[in-house]
Amino acid sequence: MKIDFHTHIIPEFLPDLASKYCGKKWPMIKHNSNLGSQTCGCGASIYTGSKHFRDIEKNGWDPVERIKDMDRDHILMQVLSPIPVMFTYWAHGRGSLEISQYQNDYIADIVRQYPTRFVGLGNVPMQDVQLASQEMDRCIHELGLSGLEIGTNVNGVYYNDEKFDEFFMYAEKWNVPLFVHHWDVLGKEKMAQNGLMYTVGNPNETGLAAASLVTSGVLEKYPNLKICLAHGGGTFPFILGRLDRGWEIWPHLRNTEQPPSYFAKQLYYDSLMYDVANLKFLIDKFGDEQIVIGSDYPFLLGEFPAGKVVDELSSLTNTQIENIKVNNALTFLNIDRKLALENIHPKISSQ
Repeated sequence: MKIDFHTHIIPEFLPDLASKYCGKKWPMIKHNSNLGSQTCGCGASIYTGSKHFRDIEKNGWDPVERIKDMDRDHILMQVLSPIPVMFTYWAHGRGSLEISQYQNDYIADIVRQYPTRFVGLGNVPMQDVQLASQEMDRCIHELGLSGLEIGTNVNGVYYNDEKFDEFFMYAEKWNVPLFVHHWDVLGKEKMAQNGLMYTVGNPNETGLAAASLVTSGVLEKYPNLKICLAHGGGTFPFILGRLDRGWEIWPHLRNTEQPPSYFAKQLYYDSLMYDVANLKFLIDKFGDEQIVIGSDYPFLLGEFPAGKVVDELSSLTNTQIENIKVNNALTFLNIDRKLALENIHPKISSQ
């Protein structure tokens, strides 16, 4: 039994917003007439304006193709979240809202069609907190999505900024799970070669975003916020001791009554760390109850099959394995375990 918490999906077709709103970076999809037979050897290519972003196969948008892969890899459920290119935080709020709603309707429709195999996370225009809060309301209370995915920063501004207070207030009030995914990597111009933006920049970006949350007082102000960090929190778990030391020796810089490590234990982390020793460190640091499986499906840099590094960590008990593979994701997403497993497989819940 496995629930893959960290997967991405995009609509098969996207509206032409470049002609409707200002901006040259609107995402668009160009499909090949014959899957796999064109120059990119793929089903389609995602562009941001005229710039090639990445190639995707049919499983990047087609739930039937995804279910085939899920059955092959023994995945009971996938949690669907947008590809971060859909964040469009750089755009005018209304345009960003329109593409967010298009994405959210698409994911919600898939969840309605396959309610036992998929759970959905929505997308909101974080550059306009009022619009973001309104779309969060629609995602949770009208579309039936289970949470939101948000980027690590919004046009270079991190979530320690008070302008996001309204958004976090509603997220806590409505018990909305938030999946924080790297985006708009700090210093990306210095990591243009050898794929370093993906292998070094992304985890550094997540670490910075997490550090801004635990040092700023956001989690003290909103103690019941549910937040999960992608890629095991990136560098964050490994710099936490240094953050605590800074809190200890510089009392004039403190924004919280407790050290950063206190708030770090409130967060969830996916298991996408590739390395058994790193995963063990994460579990020892925060507890197995805070870890969920994540693969980054369907992208090449992901872990396949999902949960591979969990299976390789031989010191885990059966209870810990069940927590990481199934229970923690359901808890984080406010999904009743008994009902979920009865719907997926009636025999499982009786075991």
